[in-house]
Amino acid sequence: MSRLDNRAYYDDFAGWYERERHLPYHLMLDDLEVEIVERYARGKTVLEVGCGTGLILGRVAEFAKDATGIDLSGGMLEKAAARGLHVAQASATALPIATASVDVAYSFKVLAHIPDIAGAMREMARVVRPGGYVIAEFYNARSLRRLVKALKPPTAVSENTHDEHVYTRYDDAAAIRSYLPDELEWVTTRGIRVITPVAGVLRVPLLGTAVRWAEHRLADAPVARDHGGFLVAICQRR
Repeated sequence: MSRLDNRAYYDDFAGWYERERHLPYHLMLDDLEVEIVERYARGKTVLEVGCGTGLILGRVAEFAKDATGIDLSGGMLEKAAARGLHVAQASATALPIATASVDVAYSFKVLAHIPDIAGAMREMARVVRPGGYVIAEFYNARSLRRLVKALKPPTAVSENTHDEHVYTRYDDAAAIRSYLPDELEWVTTRGIRVITPVAGVLRVPLLGTAVRWAEHRLADAPVARDHGGFLVAICQRR
């Protein structure tokens, strides 16, 4: 199957990107991601790598001292800019940000689609001040989510494109550690989507509430570090 380059894929995806982001599954993921950023970025200068239409960035801007986003896709950035957010078009492997100029750099659901992942991690480390943090989310190769993705048919992201048209990589903890430059120390982990079998579960009355409750309480537990569908590595810049 032919793949699109990342810019073309996300430009095409931009029109449909927010169609389901109001649903319980996506809201839960956003909540768990924003929550971990807030632990390290309240009152700080932050950069989001791969900000998309700005749904996460807009929430982070409410508690950060200064929040900037970059994205490869002009289509995505049009929507982020319309929200009044400070954004720029750039690649994760060539950030237009001064060295040691932000306190926290974070990225969600983006790094798994970057072939030069070691280059992206070097860039995120470069722009963070010593003592600051890189918060990097990967797709876990050892997870229920990975199994579901392998079994399900492709999911449309536009009238002409589906989610298998983009490069996607799944990593375990050992692989993630190999991508980190020497100046980053992996200090803790958050696991996201530990027990949710399929997104529709969260729309079921009572059951959905129970699953959300469990996901929030499991996110920082040892089981999440091994089995979360998304592994968030919190790394400190030496």
